[in-house]
Amino acid sequence: MNKTSPFLLVICYLGFVSLGLPDTLLGVAWPFIRGSFALPQAAAAAAFIAMGMAYALSGSASGRLLGSLGTGRLLVLSSAAVTLAVFGFAGTPAWWLFVLAAMVHGFGSGAIDTGLNDFVSRRFSARHMNWLHACYSLGAAAGPAVMTAAVSPHGAWRTGYLAVGGILLILTLLFVFTRHGWADGGPISPVPALRAPLRATLALPVVRWHLWLFFLYSGVESTVGQWSFTLLAEGRQVPVALAGGIVTTYWSAIFAGRILGGFLVLRAGAARLVRLGIAGAALSTLVLLPYAPPAAALISLLLTGLALAPIFPCLMTLTPERTGPAHTANAIGLQVTAATLGIAVWPSLAGLAAQQAGPAVLPAVFAAVTALLWIIHEAGQRRIQRDAPVDSDDCLASAR
Repeated sequence: MNKTSPFLLVICYLGFVSLGLPDTLLGVAWPFIRGSFALPQAAAAAAFIAMGMAYALSGSASGRLLGSLGTGRLLVLSSAAVTLAVFGFAGTPAWWLFVLAAMVHGFGSGAIDTGLNDFVSRRFSARHMNWLHACYSLGAAAGPAVMTAAVSPHGAWRTGYLAVGGILLILTLLFVFTRHGWADGGPISPVPALRAPLRATLALPVVRWHLWLFFLYSGVESTVGQWSFTLLAEGRQVPVALAGGIVTTYWSAIFAGRILGGFLVLRAGAARLVRLGIAGAALSTLVLLPYAPPAAALISLLLTGLALAPIFPCLMTLTPERTGPAHTANAIGLQVTAATLGIAVWPSLAGLAAQQAGPAVLPAVFAAVTALLWIIHEAGQRRIQRDAPVDSDDCLASAR
């Protein structure tokens, strides 16, 4: 493994905090935004899709952007774009401008996401990959807490976005002041002697399998995170502050689970943690199906967050091992794109379902998507074991 300055790793962590912080605001703010603009439940799909499509386009172009801008400049520009978008959310007088700001948010986030995942997967161990995504979860957990504090008294959702915009502005200034430090650490990542074309990467069965996993996993994580507040506050009449606290617990559980996963992954193996995590999430989402009291919802979302926590970072860690160095950068870019599409598609479908059948249908959506993730994972796992009979639970030798 290459020697890389710890300074760069700290910047990676901060970059992922800034990615997670604004991503979870809409779930808590949505009932109040919907009231401000007199929108139906399904209108949230416009914001999810606009952000997701822009995120996917930006992520797929991240290799070229890193090559032309360098990591320091990319961090500055991406963080600045997200900051501008969040202030745009706060000040927008019309729903279509909110959707436009969502596109800017997506463009700003996509390239930094792919670039930093590629960087850490090549230069650091699976432990650091888990902790990198724990930083995303830290930001994602802080977002609902900030927005809940803003909307609890008077539904002031714009104040919540302004507060987060201020935090992101500070992070952007930090990236401005430290942008030249990346040059001391050498290039963003070692470039393999032979880099496969994108079509060749897509032809690999393991890559196509991973794309489905990322598409479904991100769908589960984002749909549960974005719609649990509506389920609790509107569907089950849980007080706003309590509902916001339960959603914050969900994202906090993902954060805590990824910190813990950083210690467990070298013992248990990344593939085993992925399998256990998917199984645990499939079981814990079932607890929400009955009309359960808030305590049961809290337990369900806590366990779901802990179960989901290691899946994304462990799949990223397994990517270089499963695809080979010539395909790694392409594969990670495609995986980020698939994850982004999952974030756009599944919460949008959940919103449509909630509009047609009411918020009570949301737990069934959570459980169905999680069950589909389990089925796809198990089918692909059996194929890998059949085609390449090696210990797939110990894919970390090269990262130690």
